[in-house]
Amino acid sequence: MPGNAEGVDFTIEPVNAYHTAYISVGSNMGERLENCRRGMAALIRSGRCRLIDQSCIYKTEPVDYVAQHWFVNYVSKIETTRDPFSLMDLLASIEISAGRVRDGIRFGPRVLDLDIIFYDDLIVDESRLKIPHPRMHERHFVLKPVCDISPEMMHPVFRQTMQSLLNDLDKTGQGIHKYK
Repeated sequence: MPGNAEGVDFTIEPVNAYHTAYISVGSNMGERLENCRRGMAALIRSGRCRLIDQSCIYKTEPVDYVAQHWFVNYVSKIETTRDPFSLMDLLASIEISAGRVRDGIRFGPRVLDLDIIFYDDLIVDESRLKIPHPRMHERHFVLKPVCDISPEMMHPVFRQTMQSLLNDLDKTGQGIHKYK
């Protein structure tokens, strides 16, 4: 039985302990749906990640930078043994492998966009990583797919359910339709 001289138990998380993460998947260039599918397949093939659930697939209107094609978006729920920073780095490398170029147009067109929306109920506020995703509560293309999977999940900062955040969202200019 683990413990110290005073008999206090220590709980040590196993190296292979799984964490739950929600990943927003999107593309608005080329074969949009295929880009998304290949990106998620690369994530699962990389090891230490397994797909648990996936939302419906949506065709969504661009937000902020609107002079571009509509997106294909969905959310995947995964279990991973990767820490949040390792997962973020992996997602970035998958985006680059898919042909994503960061050309300075914020919210501009992209071959593949993979974002961590949630990682357990963790709150991270670092310059290179913010969890929960800082704009997810403003995005119909994120909230609707998350609600497909976990409408009663609580946002760890706002202390509201996903369904409540979706219900309160001003959806003006955020068109969303089921894909095919």
